[in-house]
Amino acid sequence: MRPKLRIVFMGTPEFAAIVLRRLIAWEGADLAAVYCREDKPAGRGHKLTPPPAKLTALEYGLPVQQVKNFTHEESRAALAAFRPDLLVTAAYGLILPQAVLDIPRLDALNVHASLLPRYRGAAPIQRAIMNGESATGITIMRMEADLDAGPVLRQRALAIGASDTAATLHDELAHLGVGLLLEVLDACRKGEPPAAILQNNALATYAARLEKHDGYIDWRYPAHVIHARIRGVTPWPGAWATALLPWREPLSVLLMPGHIGPVLPEDVPPGTIVGTMEHCLAVACADRCYYIPKLRVSGRQSMDAVSFWNGYGPRHAGEHGRLCPPAPRNLQ
Repeated sequence: MRPKLRIVFMGTPEFAAIVLRRLIAWEGADLAAVYCREDKPAGRGHKLTPPPAKLTALEYGLPVQQVKNFTHEESRAALAAFRPDLLVTAAYGLILPQAVLDIPRLDALNVHASLLPRYRGAAPIQRAIMNGESATGITIMRMEADLDAGPVLRQRALAIGASDTAATLHDELAHLGVGLLLEVLDACRKGEPPAAILQNNALATYAARLEKHDGYIDWRYPAHVIHARIRGVTPWPGAWATALLPWREPLSVLLMPGHIGPVLPEDVPPGTIVGTMEHCLAVACADRCYYIPKLRVSGRQSMDAVSFWNGYGPRHAGEHGRLCPPAPRNLQ
């Protein structure tokens, strides 16, 4: 029987937790420790909340380490004391210095949710959708000190469907990623690691971390651009707009992904709420309508578009409302 691989896992959000669960269940792994980023305030009460990977590790009784960085010798020595054969990272959220990458006996591997060298960085899933890509995928790479620049060991593509959001694609990619990771780990366990292929840095693109303003919807763009953006920012930071409706104060609204509607007359200004069509709120874009099935007024529960229009829409025939990008102070 082949010996198990002694692994230190590094990851923080739910993507990492999905990978970690499968890694724990794999018979070839001896999990020595789990490294996560620090607990952070969350919710309206800003209660200090542990990240998903930490909760998973504690559930299985694994040692958890949460270090701010590895600049001090003490933090690197503590990692080395686990005597890992491999470091495995998935959405850890911290760039590891070369001194850390040199610690494992065999290698340091990363599960990255894009087809590298495209979409290096913190938000590859969201940015791929927002940019209208038709496919993304998973890369298992050997880590280097530069961001997501290491040699590729395995890649697998995944189509992006017309209704996929960052949430739906996230789970698919996490499960695809851990399956591909286990293939690589099994090969390493057999002493037959996959050949490493250098990335072409000239083809690299960067997927910057999302900020709240990425969810501000500007209706002056074509409908297919808006559809891609709303899907890419769902569930976070969410697609936000300010609804300007007759007889009401401006409303901050969170928009759920919908679908592209018909071409509009040229004289309908972008952002105009045309009314309800196909049980959706029809909003004018640069070229077509965009149909929104559900939305949520800030501070309220989600509702279907017809209920929103009946409750908040114009009182008289011929009146229209508008959606425009929100002021940051209105977001909650």
